[in-house]
Amino acid sequence: MPGAMDGKREETIRNKCAACFRQFNKVEHLVEHMRISFHSVHEPKCGVCQKHCRSFESLREHLIGPLPKVECARVFSVRGCSLCLNIFDNTSALRYHRDSCQYSRNSGLASRMSRLSLQNSTGDSQAVALACIMVGGGNDGSIDLCARVCLIGEDENIIFNAYIKPSIVVTNYRYETTGIRPEHLRDAMPIQQAKRRIQDSLCNGEPVWKIRQRGGRAKILVGVGLDHDLACLGVEYPSFMLRDIENYPPLMKTSKLSNSLKYLSQAYLGYDIQNGIQDPYEDSVAAMRLYLKMRSQPHPRDYISGSGEARNRKNFPAWRQRELERMSPEALLELSGSDYYCWCLDSNK
Repeated sequence: MPGAMDGKREETIRNKCAACFRQFNKVEHLVEHMRISFHSVHEPKCGVCQKHCRSFESLREHLIGPLPKVECARVFSVRGCSLCLNIFDNTSALRYHRDSCQYSRNSGLASRMSRLSLQNSTGDSQAVALACIMVGGGNDGSIDLCARVCLIGEDENIIFNAYIKPSIVVTNYRYETTGIRPEHLRDAMPIQQAKRRIQDSLCNGEPVWKIRQRGGRAKILVGVGLDHDLACLGVEYPSFMLRDIENYPPLMKTSKLSNSLKYLSQAYLGYDIQNGIQDPYEDSVAAMRLYLKMRSQPHPRDYISGSGEARNRKNFPAWRQRELERMSPEALLELSGSDYYCWCLDSNK
């Protein structure tokens, strides 16, 4: 009887996922789990137990949630950073790290004026961040019209910042959140001119049809709700060059819904934004800082496992079922890849 129990326990441990630690009664169930879970080395990971999590919110719950893993929570409370969720060797390393991980708002008038010196130049930035402020059009004011836009580089210098005159009549200025009045748009830049300026900054001298994902001169575009903003501006840009904060799986909720930029800034950058009237410069800076933090994740620069092409590759085909069932959980994890493009791969471009 004891021998049978030990054999059953060993089988259960053998059928344990090497990424999320789920256990399965049968090895074929583990293989099916790996087939649909898209685990990879690009997922957020606990620095104590090495468990993979689908998002940073899942990792946060694992470390400091209502029901955290006890040992992981104990170590994290002493040597863990509450912003990036990394765990350090000692408290001295943690204190040194916090100076670089904690950002300040620093978006006052003096700061913004000092950043106008490099306006109209993208410099050496590989990426630029866009933020728009929308007013309302139509009979009920529900049609979003872009009335203000800000484009910045990785150094947070302003590339383009202007009020824009919509092509149709504004019926709701939404002053409580936009701070925009009729006099701001009376002599504002026409939307077609703003569109050309933005398009030129993004393409950086490269035709739209010639833009490729790697090795070109065109800029990566960072922002929140980029499809909506670009549609309102009438700008066409390839989807593979967009880095949308609200659609990036590691920054989403555990329910796979989007987090607001306000929450992400508070949780991962350490400061509040959008307190009252919305500032497009402040929003674009927050989006850029989040992007750079995700791009600098210390993942293996493995394009195959992090490119998001795992959904199209068949690493776990049915005809290999028996071979897969003989593999160890660690070997199955090496075969697996993410179902989204990891932004850490942008640093290789």
